[in-house]
Amino acid sequence: LQTIMTTPTQNSSENMISNQLPIRLTSIVVPGFGRGSKELGIPTANLCKKSLKCKVGFDSLPCGIYWGFARIIQEKKEFDGQFQHDGGKDNAKRDTNPSQLTTINYTMKTALSIGYNPVYKNEEKTIEPHLIAPNDHPLRNISKCGETELIDLYGAEIRLSIVGYIRAELPFEGLDKLIVAIKNDIVIAEQLADEKDQTI
Repeated sequence: LQTIMTTPTQNSSENMISNQLPIRLTSIVVPGFGRGSKELGIPTANLCKKSLKCKVGFDSLPCGIYWGFARIIQEKKEFDGQFQHDGGKDNAKRDTNPSQLTTINYTMKTALSIGYNPVYKNEEKTIEPHLIAPNDHPLRNISKCGETELIDLYGAEIRLSIVGYIRAELPFEGLDKLIVAIKNDIVIAEQLADEKDQTI
């Protein structure tokens, strides 16, 4: 695993963030910027700000990279674009395969980002979990970067438990370094989650 050097100021910030955890929330999966799968090969479930239910307000959620658990808690409905991400492309007009409407009815480990993704210099804050399937799951290790490639989840309601902090968002030089960092985050998230009870 790669290690990232931290300063005393960073350690203080990390302690402040850790004191706010765990954070539990529910929201609806909506189209994002379309980068996770297409450019990075690491699909994420972009969560809707408008439908967010959390004791911590959206704007107050601390930015960073985290690990935790996720579960799809409601059958997805045919997505009509109602909650489309304001900054994303219109990806809502996808073919809907009835077999894709099956709920993932178990808890999955997740690595997630909250923030503005400094590599892309986003102006809008997002919450983007990457759901990690079990090692023996047929959807594990089939994405372009060797990670989980889930079914289309648009319109599904997801419950997310943010348990631990991994690192700050960083302005990596280029997509290759960003992909390496994200894959490392996924490894760390899975290892840490294995040490916790999967109860959310």
